[in-house]
Amino acid sequence: MKKITFFTSILFAMCVSCIYASDPVTVQEVDLSKYLGKWHEIARLPNAFEAADAQEITATYSLNSDNTLRVENSCYVNGKLEKVVGVARIEDPKSKAKLGVSFFDILGFRPIWGDYWILGLGPNYSYSVVGDRARKYAWILSRTPALGEKEMDEAITILKNNGFDVTRLLIVSKNK
Repeated sequence: MKKITFFTSILFAMCVSCIYASDPVTVQEVDLSKYLGKWHEIARLPNAFEAADAQEITATYSLNSDNTLRVENSCYVNGKLEKVVGVARIEDPKSKAKLGVSFFDILGFRPIWGDYWILGLGPNYSYSVVGDRARKYAWILSRTPALGEKEMDEAITILKNNGFDVTRLLIVSKNK
């Protein structure tokens, strides 16, 4: 009996580890013309490059002439407006759901790129769920400064189903 329990435990552990051994699942297709524009950050996993006390966090995307995206992030920290501009490149031309983003530039060269994978989209691009391959970073974005309870639950479920630790989510904007 102990052998069966032991082997069952090992099999179960292997199955659980296999669930998240694959990459997070992105949406099948992103219409970049609908994705462009201003997004409000509703929630995120804590990270080193966003101040914990930042408020009114937004990201604005526009198309560059070379078919990359201009990414302008802004927020208020201690009442002072802070902005950073980066670039996003399409990593998966078929779906356009996997982007690489860089905010670090050395004389026109960008040595550091981060995953920006679109894992979920609300109806009419009303909200977006973004994460990375390693499940270290995640954001819930909305076209409006607040997100309804139903949409927030949907967004959190998308993260949870993709193996993100939603217990660590930092809610940065009030929900409706």
